[in-house]
Amino acid sequence: MSRYNHRNKWTQRDYIIRTLSVIFLIAIFVLFMPKESVRTYYYHEGGVWDYPTLIAEDSFPVLKSREQLAREKDSVIHDYEPYFLYDKSVMDSAVQNWHRTFAQELTGNVPTQYEKAITNKLMEIYDKGIVSGEEYNIIANPDISAISVITGNVATKRSTSEVFSPKTAYEYIIDNADSSLFKREDLIKCQLNRFLSANLSYDAVKSEQQLKELESLITPYIGQVIVGQKIIDRGEIINAETYRILESMHYYIGEKEKSPTEVLLNVIGQIAFTSIVVVLFLLYFVQFRNDYLGSIRSMLLSCTLFLLFPLLTYALVAYSNISPYILPYCITPIFIRIFMDSRTAFITHLVMILMSSVAVSQPAVFIVVETLAGLTAIISLRQLTQRSELFRAIMIVLGVSILTYISLQLLNRRVLFIEDTDYSDLIGIATGSLLLMISYLLLIPIERIFGFTSNVTLIELSNANNPLLRRMSEEAPGTFQHSMQVANLAAAVAEKLGAKSQLVRTGALYHDIGKIRHAVFFTENQRGINPHDRLTDVQSAQIIISHVREGLALAEKHKLPQVIKDFITTHHGRSMTKFFYIQVQNKCPDTPVDPTNFTYPGPSPQTAEQAILMMCDAVEAASRSLKEITEESISELVNKIIDGQLADGHFKQSPLTFLDIENAKEVLKSKLQTIYHTRIQYPELKK
Repeated sequence: MSRYNHRNKWTQRDYIIRTLSVIFLIAIFVLFMPKESVRTYYYHEGGVWDYPTLIAEDSFPVLKSREQLAREKDSVIHDYEPYFLYDKSVMDSAVQNWHRTFAQELTGNVPTQYEKAITNKLMEIYDKGIVSGEEYNIIANPDISAISVITGNVATKRSTSEVFSPKTAYEYIIDNADSSLFKREDLIKCQLNRFLSANLSYDAVKSEQQLKELESLITPYIGQVIVGQKIIDRGEIINAETYRILESMHYYIGEKEKSPTEVLLNVIGQIAFTSIVVVLFLLYFVQFRNDYLGSIRSMLLSCTLFLLFPLLTYALVAYSNISPYILPYCITPIFIRIFMDSRTAFITHLVMILMSSVAVSQPAVFIVVETLAGLTAIISLRQLTQRSELFRAIMIVLGVSILTYISLQLLNRRVLFIEDTDYSDLIGIATGSLLLMISYLLLIPIERIFGFTSNVTLIELSNANNPLLRRMSEEAPGTFQHSMQVANLAAAVAEKLGAKSQLVRTGALYHDIGKIRHAVFFTENQRGINPHDRLTDVQSAQIIISHVREGLALAEKHKLPQVIKDFITTHHGRSMTKFFYIQVQNKCPDTPVDPTNFTYPGPSPQTAEQAILMMCDAVEAASRSLKEITEESISELVNKIIDGQLADGHFKQSPLTFLDIENAKEVLKSKLQTIYHTRIQYPELKK
């Protein structure tokens, strides 16, 4: 359909909008594009190194494993003794408070010997030390076995098992009291919790300093790799030592890229690459599909799909270890192919894959696999009209993708089909291909959001059991038969011209639905009585013309797609109801006649399909008035009708060429001759 691509002149506003769109796309890509290099190698301990011999390009330290560092840290914590400050005044105050309380409140309620015995217990507990409930959690760590208690300028080591909290100190007095000397009830009456306060306070400064000194003794390195040193050969088993070296190399590369210079160069590279791809993407539309640039829905769909999958790829690579092949990239060419055209589908898919490849390992393999998969989807799915067609296309895409991936791995001498082979990419390819099934489910939302109409919808609308078509067949049977005939003629012409046959067929079925309201006023529905005989010519013309307005109202009521509504409004264009117009002129030759009363509101056909429908509608209707059906009469009729439409300028806004119109004539002549062919007369049996 590239020959129907017509170039529109851009205004200053158009240039500004498209420039801002390009800047927006570039900004979004650069903002979400990974800022760190993609892992080039995939490996695991105990597996086989199936890449070329690896030589260290820089010197770097070999890092300890997380498990080893954790063990060493646990060992340091075991030697860690947090510092606590001892406050003697707390014990003195508590003992004094106990004596005062006993004399004022407990004398006569509990035995006298309780005073001295509890005093001794309090002094014993305070001597060991009491820590507040919050700070007690510090020493509750099972890895901490002792603390350092600072009294004055002297620090003494004390086991954590000897230190109390206020709660454990209270329980210690109650539970360890001699039952022969003390009654539990009397001890509870003493309310000993009133005299138990923390006399050890955590010294955070000294404790953290000690911990840092201990941790400083832990080194994160276990060795050094020198530049030019061989790390591993192809086919070698990756042991624990080699695995640590490989992980350290990857970590070193990542840290190197965090420097301001490396970050700046990375961003510059991303901006340059993204700008090239986005600008070339736009230039494709400027050069080859300028008509899409004037369509907001077309550009919105293309740019949305172009933007969506690269962003999903960036997120998948950044936040998971899932293979990027799991994403159904071929949804893009499928939708673009269905709603636009094959060439645009391939270009959009290609630039989308290029933008996604910057985030994946083995970008060359990724580009080849996904590009061929998209090309396969475009070729195998010419039109999405049935679920079986989609399933067949998906199976072909799956087969091509897997074969391409395996062939590239073998071409690069990768080791496949052994015990330790990583099949995540192959599983991802299979999953991503099967996820293409959701494209069928997404058709309706895409149509609603972007205003497109797929062949699936058109086929559903073409069903004769559709409520609106069934109503027309019952209330306006002649119009229904006319529409069916026009649909067949228009589809044949569209096939010849390379236009959308299913679209024009469906449009033809609905182009005259407005005749339902006043069906008897149209000759194909009349049975001997002509209601126009009781009306003036102007009134008759207005009723005939009104079927366009009535059809549009019915289309709105039944929520028909806009593309079908356009067929209703354009199938007569700005033509006239010449029968009534000429009749008025003949009746009153000296009276001026206003032609607007006899002219359809239009507009004229804007697309190839609308122009085809106008031709077929007029020719089919006129063919019914032929008194003699011959090849010459049909040819003369077709030429007269279409040449008249051409002379009246009805096709000026359509992309049809003179050659298209001549080809359309030939198809109509051939089809009408087939429809009205002469039947042989059967002989009668002689008696």
